[in-house]
Amino acid sequence: MWWKKEQKPSAPLRKAVAYYRHSAQDRQENSIPIQRDRVRAFAREHGIEIIREFADAGKSGLSTEGRDSFNEMLNDYVAGGKEGFELVLALDVSRWGRFQDIDLSAYYTGLCQKHGKQVVYTTIGFPKQDDLVHFLHLNIERYRAATYSRELSGKVFDGCAKIAEQGFRAGGPPPYGLHRLLLDEQRKPVQVLSPGQRKSIQNQRVTLAPGDEKQVATVRRIFSAFAGDGRNPKQIAAALNEDGIPSPGGKRWTEVMVRDILTNELYAGVMVYNKTTQRLQSACRRNPRDAWIRTKGAFPGIVDKELFDKAQEIFAARAAERARKYSAEGMLEQLGRLHEQYGMANPRLVSAAEGMVSAATYAKRFASLDMAYQSMYADVRERIKRDVVEQIKGVAGPLEEFGDYVVVGGSYSVLVQPSIQMQKGYSVYWPFRPDGRVEVDITLGVPLSNSGKYEILGYLAFPRLLTGGGSIRLFTSSEYTLGLYAHPNLDVLKELMG
Repeated sequence: MWWKKEQKPSAPLRKAVAYYRHSAQDRQENSIPIQRDRVRAFAREHGIEIIREFADAGKSGLSTEGRDSFNEMLNDYVAGGKEGFELVLALDVSRWGRFQDIDLSAYYTGLCQKHGKQVVYTTIGFPKQDDLVHFLHLNIERYRAATYSRELSGKVFDGCAKIAEQGFRAGGPPPYGLHRLLLDEQRKPVQVLSPGQRKSIQNQRVTLAPGDEKQVATVRRIFSAFAGDGRNPKQIAAALNEDGIPSPGGKRWTEVMVRDILTNELYAGVMVYNKTTQRLQSACRRNPRDAWIRTKGAFPGIVDKELFDKAQEIFAARAAERARKYSAEGMLEQLGRLHEQYGMANPRLVSAAEGMVSAATYAKRFASLDMAYQSMYADVRERIKRDVVEQIKGVAGPLEEFGDYVVVGGSYSVLVQPSIQMQKGYSVYWPFRPDGRVEVDITLGVPLSNSGKYEILGYLAFPRLLTGGGSIRLFTSSEYTLGLYAHPNLDVLKELMG
C-alpha cells in the first residue's frame, strides 16, 4: 500500500569464529568471560555472527604448545574449511599470543589470510584499505605482548629471589623427608600444605619442616651410612632396597637418588634457590653455584650441620682424586707404575689393573696407548727433537720454525717425531703416528734405544700423501716398512731439495 514504506532487505551477517585465552599470570580483566562479552559486543556492533568460540584457559601464550583450542581452530576450521566463515576475532594481540619472536604472531595471522580468513583484534578494529598505520600499530602491539612476558618473568624472578633471601620457600614441591609449612603474617605456623595446595593470602610465607617420620629416619640413615660408616651411594641404595624402604618416587633406590639426598643443602636447613633456570618456555639449564641464592639457618634441618659438612668433604676429596686420576699427569703416572711392574704396557694389562682408567680413555686423551707411553718420555723426546732439528740445519741448510714443525729451504715441511722403544712379548717395536695435517709434508720418525741413553737408531721419512695420518708400528722384522721409509742418516732431506 502507498502509505507503507518499502522495506529494504537487510545485509547478510558476516560470519566469524572467536578465540579467547587466559593464562595463570594474566590479570582478572583478561578473564575469558570478560573477553567473550567484549568480543560479542564488537560482533553485534559490526553485524557479525559468531558461529563458534574457542577458549584456552590457563594456557601460556608464549607458543601454541598445549593450546588445544587454538590449534583446533587453525587446523580444523581455518585450514580445514570445516564451516563457512570469513573472520577470526580476538580481543587483542596479547590474547592471540605473547610470542617472543613477533614473526611467529604474524605467521599465524598470515596462515589465516592464506585460507581466506581475516584476523581482527576488536580493540584495534578493522583496518582501512592500504592503512600502513594499522600494520605499524599491529607490530607495536606484537612487540608489547612479547615484552610484557619478559618483564613479567623478570619481576617474578626478582620477587622469588627476595623471598628466598629472607629464608622462605619460593615455590616447588618439597624434597623427600620434608614438607611445606604455611606461616601467617607474624611468621607463625598455620598448617602443613598438601601437594598442590597454595597459600591464599599474599603476605603469608612458606617454609620447610621435617616431614614423614619414616622418611626423616631414612634421610638420617643415608647420611650416617655415608659419612659415618664409609659406605658409598651404591651400597647404601642396595641396603635400602634390601630392607624394602620405598624411594622418593616409590620405586627402587638408585645410586643417583642417594647422591642427590647427600648433596641437598635443604636437609641441613639451608634454603637454596636459582639452582636452575627455565624462563619463557626455554630449555632448563643448571646455573653455576655462585648464582645460587643460599640462606643458612632458614629452618631447622633434619641432619646435623657437622654430619652434612663431613659428607660434602668426602665428596670433594673423591672429586679431587677422580680429577687427578683422569688428568694427563695422573694417567701417565698410573701407566708408569704399570710399566715398572710388568716391563710393558698393553690394553690387556691396563684392563686387568685394579682402579686404572681404561685403554679407551688413554686412546681418547693421547690418541692411543702407545702414544700415552711415549708421553711418559716427553722431556727425552723434546731434547732429541731439538738435536735432530739442529742436524737438519747442518745437512739441508736454513729452515724456518712454525710451531711444532719446520720448513726446510722454503721447499717442504718436516715434523720430527722421536719414538721410545716399547716391549711386546719377546719383541720390541717403535710406534709412530704420521701427522695428517696438510701443513706437514713429512713426518720424520726417529727410533730411539731404551737402554737409558736413548740413542738415535736411524730415521724414517713418512710422506703425508702415503701414510695419511695412520698409526705405524715398526718392528725389527718390518722389512717392508724399513725398505720403504728407513734411512741411515738425514741426507734424504737434502736430496728432497733437488
